[in-house]
Amino acid sequence: MSGLLDDIKAMAQLREAQGGKWSAIKPEYAARMRAQNRFHTGLDIARYTAKIMRDDMAAYDADTSQYTQSLGCWHGFIGQQKLISIKKHFGTTQRRYLYLSGWMVAALRSEFGPLPDQSMHEKTSVANLIEELYTFLKQADSWELNHLFRALDDAKAAGDNAKEQELISKIDNYETHIVPIIADIDAGFGNAEATYLLAKKFIQAGACCIQLENQVSDEKQCGHQDGKVTVPHEDFLAKINAVRYAFLELGVDDGVIVARTDSLGAGLTQKIAVTHEPGDLGDQYNSFLDGDVIENAADINNGDVVIKQNGKLVKPKRLASGLYQFKAGSGEDRVILDCITSLQNGADLLWIETEKPHVGQIASMVNRIREVVPDAKLVYNNSPSFNWTLNFRQQVFDAWEKEGKDVSAYQRDKLMSVEYDNTELGQLADEWTRNFQRDSAREAGIFHHLITLPTYHTAALSTDNLAKGYFGDEGMLAYVAGVQRQEIRQGIATVKHQDMAGSNIGDDHKEFFHGDAALKAGGKDNTMNQFG
Repeated sequence: MSGLLDDIKAMAQLREAQGGKWSAIKPEYAARMRAQNRFHTGLDIARYTAKIMRDDMAAYDADTSQYTQSLGCWHGFIGQQKLISIKKHFGTTQRRYLYLSGWMVAALRSEFGPLPDQSMHEKTSVANLIEELYTFLKQADSWELNHLFRALDDAKAAGDNAKEQELISKIDNYETHIVPIIADIDAGFGNAEATYLLAKKFIQAGACCIQLENQVSDEKQCGHQDGKVTVPHEDFLAKINAVRYAFLELGVDDGVIVARTDSLGAGLTQKIAVTHEPGDLGDQYNSFLDGDVIENAADINNGDVVIKQNGKLVKPKRLASGLYQFKAGSGEDRVILDCITSLQNGADLLWIETEKPHVGQIASMVNRIREVVPDAKLVYNNSPSFNWTLNFRQQVFDAWEKEGKDVSAYQRDKLMSVEYDNTELGQLADEWTRNFQRDSAREAGIFHHLITLPTYHTAALSTDNLAKGYFGDEGMLAYVAGVQRQEIRQGIATVKHQDMAGSNIGDDHKEFFHGDAALKAGGKDNTMNQFG
């Protein structure tokens, strides 16, 4: 990116070349507008953020403390405020991403109304949300730069050359709010061609990273619900290839694919895999099918399916739905095979959906994967579907019991109770929770930690608190004390909601376009001035 003064000079040369026809155009204004609109297309964003992710992956390989994080966002405004908050508190957006959850799109963004996480929402709704998120993040850039430009004007008017140079340096070295999005494409919404077409929409909207899961597309279930059905590896790899071709076609050569396996909690498959010889990938998949050994031909009934498994004829257990059942206890072995196969065939990162947040459990699987693929890395769902308080208190209880420590003061199945909040066990469990991301990044190969749908919960919680007070005895004080006063004291930008929505940017444009004739919104009668 060139500097502001260089851009002003270049704009001045362009204007002069028009022989007076552009005399109303001020080079400094044009340079400012260009600075406020760095990314012109979603593909510009995808290429920019793909490099960020690749660099972050390399940094994590060298130092596991350099893991990355994100929060799931269901609206552009939510994503925007998250990134503004990150820049405010930490001074940089480095290693902080956005996650786009198919669950939240289904629950909050479908034209059908609220839906379960079963791929019933419109195919393009996720791509539309990617575009919306980046529209709001680009507006955050414009908003923040607008404040810098206004401060620059004030410094010039005051003749404060040192302040002027400081602000020009901030503008020239400005860090954008644009960060990578990990986008959930569910199971691909159809066959491999459908996955390819939808992946292109994602990428054109700005996604540099697409997460794809190995469930049957038309039977897809939330990873934390029952009834999940997986597909043979050949079908899943075709979709990984489809996503890679979409990246390559659009010139995002270092696009990132996250291969998610739901095998740990999935006990069913729709298909028996095609196999050509013992030990090939299809045969390995079929080896996990539960079934009865056939001793003689009389054991085969009308409509039965028979396969050869470990040298024996076996009748796989088939449900009334036509689905086939896996052997009990085979989930972890199937996860390992899924992950190794995906990494060996084009995936960049893994996602293992587990039933609880347990560093040891995750590490045991990752260590087995790394025996074959040493640099295997995970994206991990720090899911709100886990009862984190109960899980970690039970983990501490179990660890103490194993050590021989007296745990008679605690009831394991009632550890969620508030009475344990200030106990030694409760406090240690909270410390384990605090360190979960650091510990699992170091010990279990987790490169990226995300919470899939936190802002679904925060929206509900904050709305409940406001409604309880506002419609109750507190009345207007519920809003004033609980929201506006906190915005003012915590420096939340939305307290000046007109400015946050772009009012000042619009005023500047009016001045650019109309000059002294501009009718501005930000004059003395603007009540926003009450906030300083």
